Amino acid sequence: MIFVTVGTQAPFDRLIEAIDSIAPSINEKIIAQALKGKYVPRHVEVVDFVAPDVFADYFDNASVVVAHAGMGTIISALTTAKPLIIFPRKASLGEHRNEHQAATARRLGELRLVNVATTAADLSTFLQNRDSLIIPDRIGSQASPTLVDSITTFIAE
Repeated sequence: MIFVTVGTQAPFDRLIEAIDSIAPSINEKIIAQALKGKYVPRHVEVVDFVAPDVFADYFDNASVVVAHAGMGTIISALTTAKPLIIFPRKASLGEHRNEHQAATARRLGELRLVNVATTAADLSTFLQNRDSLIIPDRIGSQASPTLVDSITTFIAE
């Protein structure tokens, strides 16, 4: 199963429309957590808001996760070593307040931690070639002791 998530702040019709157009060529079920947008998909199972345990179940059982460049999803992918395709929202299209998602995606892509799709064609290519996706090394779910010590020292001073 491929899990698509747009986050909980706003609909993301461009991503849902792109994934819906690709879905017939993918031989895998696609479930999308998507707030009610204007676009109504025909080939993707859509759920609105889901409880955290259901979200975790979808995430854990997905072969690939596709998402906007939200840090919650990115961190979840990195802590589970789950292949993640980021499709960043664009402020220039009215999808966000600034271009921070593009900057986040670009930097994480440079670090080879995520797969970055900036167009529906890129997204299709990644999904057609899922065996070639970057799968990040798993990171810890807690900050390193060195970081905690540094922050504690900084606060104490």
